[in-house]
Parts: sequence; structure tokens; C-alpha cells
Amino acid sequence: MEFTAKQIASYIGGKVEGDDNATVNTFAKIEEGKAGAISFLSNPKYIHYIYDTESSIVLIDNSMELDKPVKATLIRVDNAYECVAKLLQLYESAKPKKKGIDPLASISPSATVGNDVYIGAFACIGDGATIGDGTQIYPHAVVGDGVTVGSGCIIYPNVTIYQGCQLGNNVVVHAGAVIGADGFGFAPNTECYDKIPQIGIVTIEDNVEIGANTCIDRSTMGSTVIRKGVKLDNLIQVAHNVEIGENTVMSAQVGIAGSTKVGAWCMFGGQVGLAGHIHIGDKTFLGAQSGVPGNIKGNQTLIGTPPMEPKAYFKSQAIFRKLPELYKEINELKKQVDELKNK
Repeated sequence: MEFTAKQIASYIGGKVEGDDNATVNTFAKIEEGKAGAISFLSNPKYIHYIYDTESSIVLIDNSMELDKPVKATLIRVDNAYECVAKLLQLYESAKPKKKGIDPLASISPSATVGNDVYIGAFACIGDGATIGDGTQIYPHAVVGDGVTVGSGCIIYPNVTIYQGCQLGNNVVVHAGAVIGADGFGFAPNTECYDKIPQIGIVTIEDNVEIGANTCIDRSTMGSTVIRKGVKLDNLIQVAHNVEIGENTVMSAQVGIAGSTKVGAWCMFGGQVGLAGHIHIGDKTFLGAQSGVPGNIKGNQTLIGTPPMEPKAYFKSQAIFRKLPELYKEINELKKQVDELKNK
């Protein structure tokens, strides 16, 4: 499909500078622009690319000032990054959706499958499972006994959803993710470890996205809960009985130990680690590789282990780099003090 600059500007509320009738049918990074592509510019570090880009249209922030004319047609907007996200969503929604049930899929006679559902080859739908309208389940995915998957969901290949778990509407689960595996519960005895049965489930509310190879463990009792709007990156571990508040986002390799409660609208960088049985308040922002041993009140930006305010953290790191020299100086001073005492 092709769109003109005028149509795009109307959709995102922008102002065209150049040819209203310039057309595009694909997207490209501004440094890799080509004819028929739309790019965007919101970071001043990339402004030099706009003068040579071959893209037909470039979305650009109103605040950007250019030193010389450009070949591309510009669409000025308040926030180019947000607008390109809207256009990408429109582009994605225009793609035809898969429908129909592959004859090689395995569906239990007691399962309930809604309208306009796609179930790919070798996908398996267990006893008593429910699949909502318009949901897509790709090849080799496993939806266990008694699982509920809402409407408009996308379950990508090789996802495994264990028995009894519940997914809301418009949930996206990327390839290889595991939802509802046993929580890590073992009780030591004199000879070995006794497994503690994990009899709970995982509950995932509406509009959640779960990255590839992410694991969300079922609870010992009750439910591990992922609230609406949560976005989890690839390779995240969510342990048993954890609760993640609505609209919280986490980057890759975050690990959350059991029974920890995370508030709403939090943001965690990559490889953040949270101890178990703690509470993280709403709107907590944790920098990459932060290690959190205890409770955190909300509305804070923290980094490090244990987490501290960024200014204090970077000051501490500056001192840490000087520790070998300081150690030598302290030893020299100690020797001098000992000599003075001896005298």
C-alpha cells in the first residue's frame, strides 16, 4: 500500500514541508534511506543524515532546525518518535491475518475455539482449554489443559502455556516463552530436597506483551499475576507468586525472585535483579544491572547495588576507581604514623 505525505500528515497531525503528493510504501532508517521509504529524525545526533538521505519522506520534530535545504519531503510533528510508532502500528494492522485451523493441529474435543482463530501445524490445544475470537496460535505452540486465552491474542511458535493459566485479551507471547512452569520450591531434609508442589497458576491481564524465551512461573498457591499493559523483554525470569503492576516495562535478563510485588508504571533496565519477598513502589526506575535487596518507595530513579540515586552512584564509582591508589596512600601514611610513634 502507498500513502502520500498529505495522508500521513493528516493521520498524525503534522505539517508538510515539500511535496504533498510524495508517496511511500515502506520504512527505513534515515541513514539507510531509499526512494519510496519514510524515515524519522528525533535525535540531534543523526541530523547530518537528513541532508543526504534518499528517503522520500522524513518525519522530523518541530524543534529541529536545519542549516540547508533537503531533498526529502518533511512532515513536522511535535514528537517524531511517537508518530513513527503510530504509523508502524497502522502498517502492521494492515497486514492480512492468518486464519483457519491447520489439519495437522491437535485440538482436544473438549476445547472451545472462538471465531476467526488461526491454529498452526503441530500446535496442541489441551482438554478444556478456551481460545478467544481472533486469536492466532502459531505452529508447535502448546496450550495446556484448562488454559484460557482471550480474544485477539498472538501466541508465537514454541510457546508453552501450562495447565490452568489464564491470559486476557490482546496478549502477545513471543517464541519460546514458558508460562506456568513450576515455581522453584524445594524443602531441604537430612538427605536431599523435597519438592514443594506448585498448585497455583499464572494470570496475565489484557494488553500484555511477553518477550522470547521469557519464563513466568506458576505460584505455589494462588496466582503469579502480570497486570494489564505490562511489557516484558526477552529472557526475563519471573518467579512464583510475583505480582507486576500495570504498565510496568522491563528490559532483557531482568530476574525477579519469589513473592516480590512490583508497582505500576515502573521501568527496569537490563539485568536488574530483585530479591524475594520485597515491595517495589509505583514509578520506580532502576538502571541496568541494579541489584535490589529490599523494599523501595515509589517515584524514584535509582541505580547500582544496593540502588542509590544516580548522582551518588556515579560519584561512588569515581571513588571506586581510585581505591588501589588510595590503598597505597593509606599504607604509606600508616607506616609514617608507626615511625612517628616509635620515635
